[in-house]
Amino acid sequence: MRKNKRDELVEKAMETFYRNGFHATGMDMLVAESGISKTSMYKHFKSKEDLILAALGLREQQFHDWSTKRVCELASEPKDQLLALFDVLGEWFREDTFKSCMFIKASSEYPEPDHPIHQQTVEQRNTMYQGVLALVEAAHLKNPEALARQLLMLQEGAIITAHFGNSDDPAGEAKKAAKALIDAAS
Repeated sequence: MRKNKRDELVEKAMETFYRNGFHATGMDMLVAESGISKTSMYKHFKSKEDLILAALGLREQQFHDWSTKRVCELASEPKDQLLALFDVLGEWFREDTFKSCMFIKASSEYPEPDHPIHQQTVEQRNTMYQGVLALVEAAHLKNPEALARQLLMLQEGAIITAHFGNSDDPAGEAKKAAKALIDAAS
């Protein structure tokens, strides 16, 4: 199915925001990079913030679909899938296009808790937590809520460490810590 202009715009905006940041990306840059006129852009989105929300939604869908597929390809048992989450992170970190987490960036640029962009980043994190919690529960591990939070913290820490580049294998190091937590909860 061919993408419509709105979908093309959201995809191009997502790439541009991810590469340059949200505040640093102006509407003129988006017009230049997308090839869509400002009039057409504002026909689809009332504001830059609306376009950011759409771009974040697309990024969440794409990343979730890819990472879920990869985890299932790497492991079939829930306990093993929890560890495979870190292998998938490692694959992402090694991509030439890796520029940290779009949601961490967005929450940093829009830190006000009541701002719609910040709220969307919190919702994305809650979705990640629910996914990890479901695996922890399926693996029948002790203290599932606490363990899921700890594993998510290890994932987020690995992302930040990869962003700063002060480790050769942040996902692998986080995976070792995750294994210790999982073994302790078994």
